[in-house]
Amino acid sequence: EEPSTSSGGQGASPPPKPVYSATSWKTEEDPDVCPKRRRFVPARPPGQKLNPDKTYTPIDLFKLFFSNEAALTICHHTNKQAAKNIAKGKKYTWTNITMEEFFRFVGLTFFVTLVKLSTIRDYWKKNTIFSVPFAANIMSRDRFHVISWNIHMSDPEEDVENDRKKGTPDHDRLFRLKPLLDTIKNACLAYYHPRQNLAIDERMVATKAHTGMTQHMKAKPIRWGFKLFVLADSSNGYTVDFNVYTGKSQFVSGVGLAYDSVMSLINTEYLGSGFRLYVDNFYTSPKLFKDLFSLNVGACGTYRANRKDFPHTDSNALKKNAPRGSIRWIREGPLVFVRWMDAHEVSICSTIHPAFSGNTVKRRVKTQGDDWTTKCIPCPTPIVQYNKHMGGVDISNQLIQYYSVHHKSMRWYRTLFFHFLDIAATNSYLLHKELCREKQEEPMSHREFLQELTAQLCGVTVKTPPAQTRSSHVPVAITKILDVSRKASYGRRACINCRQTRKAKQATPWNSPTCTLRANDQAGVRTG
Repeated sequence: EEPSTSSGGQGASPPPKPVYSATSWKTEEDPDVCPKRRRFVPARPPGQKLNPDKTYTPIDLFKLFFSNEAALTICHHTNKQAAKNIAKGKKYTWTNITMEEFFRFVGLTFFVTLVKLSTIRDYWKKNTIFSVPFAANIMSRDRFHVISWNIHMSDPEEDVENDRKKGTPDHDRLFRLKPLLDTIKNACLAYYHPRQNLAIDERMVATKAHTGMTQHMKAKPIRWGFKLFVLADSSNGYTVDFNVYTGKSQFVSGVGLAYDSVMSLINTEYLGSGFRLYVDNFYTSPKLFKDLFSLNVGACGTYRANRKDFPHTDSNALKKNAPRGSIRWIREGPLVFVRWMDAHEVSICSTIHPAFSGNTVKRRVKTQGDDWTTKCIPCPTPIVQYNKHMGGVDISNQLIQYYSVHHKSMRWYRTLFFHFLDIAATNSYLLHKELCREKQEEPMSHREFLQELTAQLCGVTVKTPPAQTRSSHVPVAITKILDVSRKASYGRRACINCRQTRKAKQATPWNSPTCTLRANDQAGVRTG
């Protein structure tokens, strides 16, 4: 440190330069040594895990998640639930649902989201120009409703036993979902292995049911509903794994909900090592990132600067009026904390990237005279990579929302049943794209895939309705009048079979020989 000198007088020395401790913020001009990157060692080769010798149709892919065995279990429990409701006095007719009928019901559920009408009843409306005949050809309206009212995933008798345990640690809030929940989760893990970049974020399933599990998140597009913690592949949005949040009592490690939710989804025995995880500021903490680093899983995420265990030194800190593009960073072992001034200050932490490696981003800035120009400003490496890979769950949510079968239900667990259908259909489509990419074929669009899936679930094909065959009501002349001027009007009669019951002077002299004809005179009814 230079000795201090007086500030006045001629020949005085300049003020000493500040000396920064190890916790002082550094700038983009200071070199950062990133920890050596570890090798990516997935437990299985990334991508789809299907039989390469088999051709998969949309229904084949869907049944990887909703298998015949799972459908039979749902049918068995639904039949028991319907019998229980009828015994309580419900006034509707019930016949046991079969596996084939269950899949037709699922097919109509997808049909409803592909063909938008105001109400469910409109799909069975008849004798109007807005009639949709397909639904009535597959299942009656009342049968569709009664299946919707009774669909059940767990054994109703075991539900009673579980309900008796309310208020005790043995009570399972997700018991009514468990048979199908476990099937869907296991299938998501089994038939696809993610690539290196992963993302974890929340997903909301809309409901206002009073279950004790319903959450309110004001920053989400869906504010009220069930909260799911979702692990997704950042490259395509495939839902790799998920957990339904049931309350704080679900996580008892004492470290925190964010920490536990991430660690419950990162299974290195299944995934392998060398993955890179991206999270938002709800999850980011030094302890979580260090523990993931010890598992050879890198992590990167934004953080809230006022939280504990993050750097709070004011030495060379980023000021509020700092110019756009200013960078400050501190490294603590494998962790690097970066603060960057964009339109506002952004804070990010990473165990994967160096603080700055020369990246720039374009921003529109105002110049003198109220003109705007595009300027390149420095951008920290973690922020560049975060923006690139954090959107895995957002991609998944977007794909689901395009053609979601979600609708209101009188039972909270049926809301999640419909969401499981969305997950199965979306993951099936992503597997279809993976297969086509490997075979260098053009995949179907998302809508085309769901149309094929709907048709196959209902036991039909997606084709343009066949051209109408020539009717047996072929018109022939019914008179033998030689006077050409009277040939078009002589002896007019109406065809009863064709409902041409117009007045004689308005009817046609041409009729089908197979129809019953109505005479215009007092001769009564004749046969044409």
